[in-house]
Order: sequence, then structure tokens, then C-alpha cells
Amino acid sequence: MLFLSHRFFIKDNCDELRLHAHKYDFDICFFHELSDFVAAVERDAGDSLYLIDLDALYNMQSDMLAARKTLLLGELLQRLPGDRRYVYLQSERQGGRFALQQRLVDSNCLAYAEKPIANDVLVDKLFNLFVQQKRADVVRVTMLGAPPGWDEAALRAQRLDVVYHADPQTLHLRVKDLRPDIVLITDEEYERTEAVVRVLKRNIEADPVREITLLQRRADPVQARRALDSGFDALLAMDDPDLLARQLLNRADKIRISRDLIGKDRATGLLNKIGLQQKTQSLICRALLEGKPLCLGVIDIDKFKTINDTWGHYFGDIVIKRLSLTLAARMDEADLLSRFGGEEFVVVFWDCTLEQGWRRLDAMRQAFGAAAFEVKPGDVRHFSFSGGLAAFPAYRSENELFLRADAMLYEAKEGGRNQIRPVPQPVAQTG
Repeated sequence: MLFLSHRFFIKDNCDELRLHAHKYDFDICFFHELSDFVAAVERDAGDSLYLIDLDALYNMQSDMLAARKTLLLGELLQRLPGDRRYVYLQSERQGGRFALQQRLVDSNCLAYAEKPIANDVLVDKLFNLFVQQKRADVVRVTMLGAPPGWDEAALRAQRLDVVYHADPQTLHLRVKDLRPDIVLITDEEYERTEAVVRVLKRNIEADPVREITLLQRRADPVQARRALDSGFDALLAMDDPDLLARQLLNRADKIRISRDLIGKDRATGLLNKIGLQQKTQSLICRALLEGKPLCLGVIDIDKFKTINDTWGHYFGDIVIKRLSLTLAARMDEADLLSRFGGEEFVVVFWDCTLEQGWRRLDAMRQAFGAAAFEVKPGDVRHFSFSGGLAAFPAYRSENELFLRADAMLYEAKEGGRNQIRPVPQPVAQTG
């Protein structure tokens, strides 16, 4: 994180802020001159956070404005690189000015926060922004009917995946296989088979959060009432494909937020049990359709109770968050990563055999073991985790995979900890 602030604020707070930041395994670079800050932002690869304390505008000596010490907001915004997004800190007085908030959000504002804010709270919220800035989850759409003529490349670029289906009488089977977040049905297909939405809704495996939407070519209030009574969640006009695409992207963002609230761990930003179960089931369906292997691993931090009892639960949280970052940095795009509960994590590797999964998880074990934790000044410790693995299709369901991997984790613990089970057997040489 690059932080532009008062010289006196940096002097009084840098050590404490860095201490809190280190628990998430990131660092803070402090600046009190705008020119230095701008140069650092321009050099940065774009994967950092850029934090600006607005009170610094009234105390900053700018090389462009040497005659006065007040830097105006407009001048600041003009000098900041326009291809970055910024986090702003402001006072309670500034927070009460709507015009200021409007100026910020219209000028590459990622977020703004109000002071006073405790250092640990600020760093925790910045960590959440780091998590949110990572790639957005794919939102999957199944559409019954002809494409409306929208820009499909633009939708894919926004991580919205649309699959078209032509037969209303097999739509329920397609939805069962693909598990989409949204189902779109054109008015033409609805009139052909009115029972289609009722069949989707009554399936005992139907996702209650899934949105089923009717697309109307022209406004028809009678049809709209009938459709809503039969189970549709919403109606959208399809006469303007670009407008329809924009509405769909907005709905996709809402779905991602709902997923985060329901299916993600607030402390680490990773999937929780609910989110993992839903996504693993979908991934197994996809693996079955595409004939791909999966590997599921269960991870548990070794002697975690001793860590908590010796250095406190606050330090235990640091260990958990550092492990989450170690694992996340080594996951591929199609993989899944969950904080399953407490000090236990679950990984699911896509298109990965048991042997490949062991190599990947063991590399993660070694990386975490190399991480240094300063429990007190001059006292550095290293910690470890144990893991168990299971593979699909040898184990077919999400529950079978978890139970097998959990049994292998128990073997790893019993075998001395700091290892992954089962260990792949060497291939016998022939000849």
C-alpha cells in the first residue's frame, strides 16, 4: 500500500500501521510529498492500494505550488495517474459534504473512509479491499431462446458467462448440470411451454437464490402478471440489447455481493462452508461433463491451540490470515479455496490428479513453513500445517471427497504432522 499523508501522522503512526499490516503479509510505503507519491504510483505495477489522507491537502508543500501550502482537491486529482483507483481518508466534517463525496467517486475513487479510525480497523478494511480487488467471480447465465444481439465478448470480459439452450422441455436438465446463477427465458419460449419455470422452481435441488427472468420483446402487462404468478422473479425488456446487457451486469454484481455475504468468510475473504459446498458441487458437475479430474485437500494448522494459548487469539488470527494469503497466491483461476472453520482450510484443484495435487499442496506446505512470524522483538518462529487429499472420480461426491481427505489428514497428524497424505507411490520401472 502507498500512503500519502501528513509528515506528523506518518511519524506517529507508521510503526503501528506497519505492525498491523504485517499480519496480512503486506507492507505500507509512506509519502508526505505529492510528487514522490505520484512517481511511486506511476512506477507501481497496479496491484497495490493507494491511500490518500485529504487533510494532507491543507499542510502539503507541493513542488508545483511552492508559494502556498494548501493544495486544492482539483489540483490533486489532476496530478494523480488516471489509470489507478484511490482510497481516501477524510474527517467527519468532510464526510458531511455530499459535493465532496460526489467529486471523489467521480474521480477514480475505490473507497473512502471517515476519521478517526483505529489503525487496526483501517488495516483490516484495507485487507478486505485487497480481497475485493482480486478477480470477480464468474456469474453463469443459461438462456432459453435466441441470443438478443448483445456484445458477448463484452459480457465475457466482465466475467459473465452465457450458455444458450434451445429446448424448453430439457431446460431443467441443462440447469441441473450447469447450475447457473441466472436463467433467462424469452417470452416466445414461455408462451410455447408455460410450465417451464414451474418445473425449474419445484426441483428439490433448485437453488433458492437463482434468479429466473422473463425477457419481453414488447410490454405485455397481462403476460407479465401471468409470468410472475407462475414463478418468474423478474422481467426485462429485450428490445435494446445494449441496455439489457447493462442490466444483466448490474444483476451479476448484486449476485456477487450476495454470494460474499452468504458464502464467504469475513475475516479472510475466502469461501466458507456454504460457499465451498455450492461451488464444489458445481465443479464436480463440470468435471463429470468434461471428463476432468479433481483433487480436494483438507488442511489443518499444526498445534494451533498451543499457538493461541502461548501468544493469544489475536496472534492466532494473524497466523490464519497469513496462511490464507500463502494458499491464495498459489491457486489457479478455476481452483477453490475455503476457510472451512477455525484453523481448517479446504482446497479444490481443477483438472488435477492425486499425484499433481500432492505436489501442489506440498509446495504450499513448504511455503507456509518458510514464513517468519515475530512473536516478540527478536523472537522469530515458524509454523506448519498437515494435509489430506482425495481425488475425483475415485470419490464421486463432495461429501465422499471431504470424508476421504479428512481421513488422510488424520493419518498425516498421527504420522508426525507437517506432511501431506497420501504420499504418491513411485512408478515402478519396467524392463
